[in-house]
Amino acid sequence: MKPIRIIPRLDVKNNNLIKGINLEGLRVLGNPYDYADTYYKNGADELIFNDAIASLYGINSLHKIIRSLANNIYIPICVGGGLKSIKDIEKMFYSGADKIYLNSALLQNRLKLKEVINHFGSPNITVNIEVISYENKYYTSYLSGREISKVNPFNWAKYCQDMGCGEIIITCVENEGLMKGPGLKIFEKMSKIIKVPLLAHGGFGNFKHVYDLIKNVDVSGVIIASLFHYEYINFINHHKIKSSKFGNFSYLNNIKRKKKRNLILELKKYLKKKRINVRI
Repeated sequence: MKPIRIIPRLDVKNNNLIKGINLEGLRVLGNPYDYADTYYKNGADELIFNDAIASLYGINSLHKIIRSLANNIYIPICVGGGLKSIKDIEKMFYSGADKIYLNSALLQNRLKLKEVINHFGSPNITVNIEVISYENKYYTSYLSGREISKVNPFNWAKYCQDMGCGEIIITCVENEGLMKGPGLKIFEKMSKIIKVPLLAHGGFGNFKHVYDLIKNVDVSGVIIASLFHYEYINFINHHKIKSSKFGNFSYLNNIKRKKKRNLILELKKYLKKKRINVRI
């Protein structure tokens, strides 16, 4: 079995790292460069960058960040948000992205998945599927959970797989950001359909949540944001945070400083003891 990938996700708005709940209510946390560099040095297997407002406003502004990071970070970088044309995707690859992921543009019929895959190749194209459940029914959302489509997420996953995408991210929107655990039922059902690498995103609040999902669901990796961000926020470049012109950072100044921890390495060691194959 290939090692399970531990993948921090960084949502960016106006060059600031942000984090929300259910993909909404975004709070500014700091400088994405600092977090990305720390995650890389601490053993992340990959990084995912999402322009949190790009799909809404129709433009991705991550090129500068990705170009800078690609010169110093030697793990795969996957980028998404607001990529609505072949030209947009080419520009992101030229900036240094190793992979891109698509969601809104596909559901809005701005891009044809098969055309994108034929142009760039399967390994470079990931599809992100945002799943929302309501009254025992499942729906596919886009524009970071703001819009609900009539597309059945399980049928959509099979279609994207059949078209040849390299991997699929499943985002459990109702659990995202809450840190109360992932929606195992959704991931279990998806794992029976998806045969390409499946990445699970949404709800991880502790190491046991990660282990329980890996133990019960056939996944290739887990995508984690809050669990990492709110630990690292205690020691990453507070002087920069205080001087930022964007966002209300006053709550950060009152956080009790903790001893610096390598949470990614701690998680991997925990999983290793549980006989989960991870790369250390």
